[in-house]
Amino acid sequence: MSAVEENTKNVDRRHPQQVMRLQRLGCAHQSRLSFMRILLRRLKRERWSFSREAFDVNSDGVGHAILTARGPVRSYSLVAFFHQLAAENRSDRVIAEAWDATFTLFDGVPDADDIKRLSANVPRQEAGRVSHRELSLSRANRSARLWQHVVTSLARGVQPDPVKIASVGYLMRTTAVYGSGKFGAADREDIADRAEFSAPFQVEMLTVYLIRTLVRDLLQHQATAQGGSAAVLLDPTIARAIGIGNSTGLGMAPFVLNHPVLINNWVMAREEAIARVRSLRYASPSEIEFFTEILARSNDSIASWTSDHPLQQKKIATLQDDIAQLNHYLLNNPLTGYQPWNRLYCRAEQTMSVEGQEFLASLMLEPYGELVDGLVECLSDNSGPDAIDGAMSLSELQSLIQTHYCWALDIDWDTESSCTKLWYVSEEKLEPRIGQRFEESLESFEQPLAPGRDVFQLHKATRGVDQTVAAFLLRHPQHRHSVRRVQLMRTAPYAEVRDNTIDAAMMPIDLLRYKLAFFGATQFDPRSDRWLRICLYANAPYPEELSHQDADFWPYPHQTGAAV
Repeated sequence: MSAVEENTKNVDRRHPQQVMRLQRLGCAHQSRLSFMRILLRRLKRERWSFSREAFDVNSDGVGHAILTARGPVRSYSLVAFFHQLAAENRSDRVIAEAWDATFTLFDGVPDADDIKRLSANVPRQEAGRVSHRELSLSRANRSARLWQHVVTSLARGVQPDPVKIASVGYLMRTTAVYGSGKFGAADREDIADRAEFSAPFQVEMLTVYLIRTLVRDLLQHQATAQGGSAAVLLDPTIARAIGIGNSTGLGMAPFVLNHPVLINNWVMAREEAIARVRSLRYASPSEIEFFTEILARSNDSIASWTSDHPLQQKKIATLQDDIAQLNHYLLNNPLTGYQPWNRLYCRAEQTMSVEGQEFLASLMLEPYGELVDGLVECLSDNSGPDAIDGAMSLSELQSLIQTHYCWALDIDWDTESSCTKLWYVSEEKLEPRIGQRFEESLESFEQPLAPGRDVFQLHKATRGVDQTVAAFLLRHPQHRHSVRRVQLMRTAPYAEVRDNTIDAAMMPIDLLRYKLAFFGATQFDPRSDRWLRICLYANAPYPEELSHQDADFWPYPHQTGAAV
């Protein structure tokens, strides 16, 4: 048993009824268990190497490039195609048909025939097709606010304005990063046994990490072509502050509802990590010092967050107030004595906003990699489809509903506001959309993304009925999906979002932010209640820096390198 493990006395994980509410999900922050940080820790630990295999790009920035990552067993190559895109054709919408850049992550190192095949398909995205040799498909657009400023500045021999860099945070933003079999790419199950991809979304995180590098190289190439001998290289500190942007809309939201076991595993791992730290009897001087340093760096970083959306502006202001109050408290109440982290968190629940509570919960994990990082092994779901337990009695099913869905039973589903919204799939793009139930004729297209309502109807249909689940479903098969969800709760208590997902006041961005926080995203910037922009890998080391730069605590930049 390690010294850290000996210094513990159990504090329970937070209850799902507290954790899985939309308000709290919409206040999520990145942590040690976020997928980008998991990836970079592995890349550094295993000493991956990186090489630019091709960079066939003209002075206008049009052409293709290949960046290869080599690990202990396998190699992966990002194949990038850079295009000339008219300003009027640049769009973040999923229905766009042209982009500044398109990418695929290739399994191995592509040869000339592979490049020929990919060049005919990758730039077309959905209209093209890739093969099992490709692991992801993605596209990106330049930042209209930043790209030309940085290119022109470097071409003239001066560094770009750091204030402008900080206000945007990225040179390009992806509008989609597809994997897991979409458009012909390799299925998740085909690569799940590879150690480097055992944690969730590692293909996508590697794709974006390599995109960030080639985007920097493309910008430098254009600046040099434009400025010639007068051009200068982008300062590494400024370059490190620049991440990759992302525009995410409704297409991501149903994932949280459609993958209950996977979401349970993510949440349970994080809640277990928080409980472990709260359970520590004492904090050492070095742990306290490190936490204090990370808190100070966070304060500098969050002070530069910006958003045009009133909701996010309020959240940022509230978080800044929470951090100021936390700093003041710690000046007079050092983290000494018995169970300091539990005392600190319990106080936060009484005095801080939900945004501040979730920020603190993530921050408390930072000094304790030995205690937390092993939970990475619990994040994936390789269990396969869940079979319905037909032998269960309906009385036992009713008991599960009353235990785990009491929140749904308390909703008056007969009111118009409780059922205002409905989820459907756009025929044009096969993407999720939200409609207005009482204003549009869409009910025949409704997707089963209202588990609360559906379980309420199941509860009503089974009340007082004395038979097995199998016998009931033979006569009422429309309830199969709800029965499966209820039975999952026996072993996956964090599987369900415990709020009404079709309520008039429901905001999909809460679901989006929750998933993106697990990715490791920062600088959440909602553009409406249905889509937002984020930043990925800001302040992270580039591949050539991994051997000598911090590969773990980069989300908390020193003030001189802050961009988010």
